Amino acid sequence: MRIFLSSLLALFLTGCASYPNKNGFQSVETLQETSLNPYFANDSTDYVYKANIEAFGKTFGGLFIVKKLGTNHHRTVFTTEIGNTLFDFTFQEDDFKINRILKEMDRKLLINILKKDFKTLLEESPQILQTFKHNDDIVYGAKIGSKKHYFYLDHAVLQKIIRTGGGKEKVAFLFSKIEKNYANKIQIVHNTIPLTITLSGI
Repeated sequence: MRIFLSSLLALFLTGCASYPNKNGFQSVETLQETSLNPYFANDSTDYVYKANIEAFGKTFGGLFIVKKLGTNHHRTVFTTEIGNTLFDFTFQEDDFKINRILKEMDRKLLINILKKDFKTLLEESPQILQTFKHNDDIVYGAKIGSKKHYFYLDHAVLQKIIRTGGGKEKVAFLFSKIEKNYANKIQIVHNTIPLTITLSGI
């Protein structure tokens, strides 16, 4: 009985553990004070990706375009390949504006998800709360909005961002085929809802 209770307690504590504790992170001194995410930071570049959004049983394909307009100020546009706008959002500091959106995508739940996802994707310098070492990566714990995020850097290059909730991984932002502060492939994968966004550089 004592062994059973001990095992049950251990399982409970593990289930309630924070994301860093669950993944064996080692706390280290915070040294990084500059930008963590350089992938949409150049205001002289038009970032154009071939995009595919699979959401709640529907698929939307086209072009995803990001333009940096100023500090913490971006405009994101998703169009079909023939130029019809599916959505057009502006992010400026903590403000969010819908310039245009396709009727089929004009759903409060989907808009809130896209808002959070693209806010995370565009965030260059979140406030760092904690710093960890995990295998060969340095991981920066930060808060974007009300959610905790973990930025994984390998040799100072951002490889992924994990959004967590309740100590669990909710959304993964994966960056690959990286060349000179440009990620040629980006995936946003949700673990709790059927939504995946794939961006491929053109």
